[in-house]
Amino acid sequence: MKLLLTSAGLTNDTLAEALLGLVGKSAGDTTIVFIPTAANLEKGDLSWLEEDIKHFKQRGFKFVDVFDIAGTSKEVWQPRLEAADIICFGGGNEQYLAKVIRDVGLDTALPELLKSRVYMGISAGSMVTGQFLPLKLMKVVYPEEVYEEWALPLGLVDFLFIPHLNSDYFTHVRKEVLEGMMETFTFPLYACDDETALRVVDEKVEIVGEGETVTL
Repeated sequence: MKLLLTSAGLTNDTLAEALLGLVGKSAGDTTIVFIPTAANLEKGDLSWLEEDIKHFKQRGFKFVDVFDIAGTSKEVWQPRLEAADIICFGGGNEQYLAKVIRDVGLDTALPELLKSRVYMGISAGSMVTGQFLPLKLMKVVYPEEVYEEWALPLGLVDFLFIPHLNSDYFTHVRKEVLEGMMETFTFPLYACDDETALRVVDEKVEIVGEGETVTL
């Protein structure tokens, strides 16, 4: 299984090269299905979604299919995902995204799909792959967000992914905050800023990018 877990998508050349290295094709020969479902509950300015798609188009990918999986059946989502080299889940509310993935039955299909495709996550799309922090800790790290416990994460990897390290907006995603609660973690934790990502190949984790990562 191959995954690229990012905070903010393909924000620099190093991340784009890491993604294409996982696919084994040039951008011009690579197709992506971008799933913006996690943003369905978000309010206000959603221009960051446009930026995520813009990053793909600037890199010259062959085709970007934007497809919201919420409320769809397997007969609808399966051919769309099978047609892609990269399945990318965008940012937003990771609890809601995990619920929708399970509601539509995609959680059971993903392991088979990912035998021949690359998983890419952006923010919430990266968080759902591993484990979630307990709700009370999520409220400490992301007090700007409103959380409800809806569903279990996917467990494709055995660690916690925390996006937006040192963000101007998410002001509690800081090394000292995470270190202060590390004794409560039952899984390894990686916190990445918006210029850094985790490249995962068959459970081997590599930090890639041009920014900062905290590992606990």
